[in-house]
Amino acid sequence: MGSLNLKIIYRFLGITAILNGCFMFIAFPFSYFSDEKEAWGILNAGVITVFIGFLLFFFNKTKNTNIQKKEGYLIVTLGWLILSITGMLPYLLSGAIPTIADAFFETISGYSTTGSSILTDIEAMPKGILFWRSATHWIGGMGIIVLTIAILPLLGIGGMQLFMAEAPGPSADKLHPRITDTAKRLYLIYVVLTFAEFFLLKVSGMTWFDAINHAMATVSTGGFSTKNASVAHYNHLPFVQYIITFFMLVAGTNFVLNYFALKGKMQKVFQSEEFRYYLFGIIGITGIVVVLIVFFQDPNLQTSIAHPKVYGEVEYAIRHALFMVTSVVTTTGFVSADFTMWSFFATGIFFALFFTGGSAGSTSGGVKVVRHIIMLKNSFLEFKKALHPNAIIPVRYDGKSVNQAIVFNILSFFIIYMLIFIMASVTLTLFGLDFLSALGAAASSLGNIGPAIGSVSPVDNFAHLSDAAKWFCSFLMLIGRLELFTVLILFTPFFWRKH
Repeated sequence: MGSLNLKIIYRFLGITAILNGCFMFIAFPFSYFSDEKEAWGILNAGVITVFIGFLLFFFNKTKNTNIQKKEGYLIVTLGWLILSITGMLPYLLSGAIPTIADAFFETISGYSTTGSSILTDIEAMPKGILFWRSATHWIGGMGIIVLTIAILPLLGIGGMQLFMAEAPGPSADKLHPRITDTAKRLYLIYVVLTFAEFFLLKVSGMTWFDAINHAMATVSTGGFSTKNASVAHYNHLPFVQYIITFFMLVAGTNFVLNYFALKGKMQKVFQSEEFRYYLFGIIGITGIVVVLIVFFQDPNLQTSIAHPKVYGEVEYAIRHALFMVTSVVTTTGFVSADFTMWSFFATGIFFALFFTGGSAGSTSGGVKVVRHIIMLKNSFLEFKKALHPNAIIPVRYDGKSVNQAIVFNILSFFIIYMLIFIMASVTLTLFGLDFLSALGAAASSLGNIGPAIGSVSPVDNFAHLSDAAKWFCSFLMLIGRLELFTVLILFTPFFWRKH
C-alpha cells in the first residue's frame, strides 16, 4: 500500500465527483420549471456531490503527479464507483427510487451504459429524474471512449493496442499531450453526434425533451428511454427508428474511425477489418432475421410491442430486424419489438449476439468484434501449424502481424469472460431466477446490453429481482464495462504488494 500515490488518486476522484455534481445541476431546471417537488432533491444531491469532490480535491495536494499503472487501475475502478455512489443521490433524495439497492442498480446501469431498469412506470417519473437517468448514460459513454482509447492501452489491457499505429494518440512516451489531444477530439465528436441526433429526432416528430434524452442514450449506447415501451412507442414514426438505428451503428463504431469519417477519410474507415466485419455482420444477420419474421413468425406470438399493420409486411420486418440486431450488437438495448416473439430460432440468434459487442474504442460493451476476429484467425492458424509444426505464421490483422502477447491477452480475456458468465448464471439461480432468466440476466449485465431473455425479456425489466440479485448484477455491469481485468486485478494479492 505504501507504494501507492493515494493523494493523486483522491484528487482524480474529487474531479470526478465535481463534474458529476455539475451534471446534476443541469438536471435541476428540468424538474424546477415543471413544478416538480423532486427538483430540490436533485439540487441537494448536486450540492453534496460537488462538496465531496472539493474536499477530496483540495485536501490532497501533492507534488508527485506521476500516475503509475497501479494508480491507473484504482483511479478507473474507484472513479466508476464514486460516480455510481454519488449518482444515486438524486434518486434517493428526491424519493423517485427510495431503496438503495434499486437506486444503485439504476445508477450503475446508467453509467455502465447497460440500460437495464427497475422502473415499472417510466412515464410517471419526474422530468428532472428522467433527464438525470439519461445523463448518467452520456457521462458513462464519454468516460468509456477516453478510457478505452486513451487510458487502458497504457495499462496494457483492452483490444485498443491494435489501433495504436493509426490512432491520433496516445503512446507512453508522449503521455500527457497526446492523451489530452485525443480526449478533446473524442469529446467534440461525441457532442456533435449527440446534437445532430437530437436535431434529427426533433424534426422527425419527437418532443424536444424526448429527443435530447434518446440522443444521449443512443450515442452512449445506453438504452434508457423516456417511454415505457422504449422506442416501440414510436412504431408509428418509422423515420425516428431509422435515425436511432443509424446513430446506434455510428456509436458502436470505433470513435477513431468516426474521427476519420468526419474528416472525409472514408477510405480509412473501410480499410478497417473490424469495421467491415461489424457492418456486414449486422447486415447479414438482419437479413436472416427478416426472413424469420416474414416467413416463420408465429402470428399467435404477436404482442402489443410489435404490431405490423399487415402481417409479414416487408418494411416492418426490415426496420425492426435491423433496429433490434443493431441494438443488441452495439449493446444499446433500445427495444422496438420483442425479439423473443419472432420464433425460438430468432431468440437463439439474439442470445448469441449478446456475446459479440460492438467495435473496440466505441461506447458499446460486450466482448468486441476485434477480439472475435483475432480469436478466429488464431484458431485457423492452429490448424495450419498442426500440418506445418515448424512454420512461424503470425496472426495478421489489418495487414499487420499481431504481437503474440496481444493474442494471449485476448484469449485470456475471452476465457475469463465466459467463466464469469457461467458462474454468474449459476449464482443468479441461487438468488431465485429460473435458469433461462439467469442466463439472460448474466449475459445482459456482463455485456452491458439491457433487454435479455426469460423474465428479463425486452417487454419485462429487472424490478422483480431480489436485492441480492440486483447487487450481483450491478457488480457484473461494472466489471463488464471496465473490460474485466481493470477491476479483477484489484482482487489479486500481487497487486497490493509494495514491489
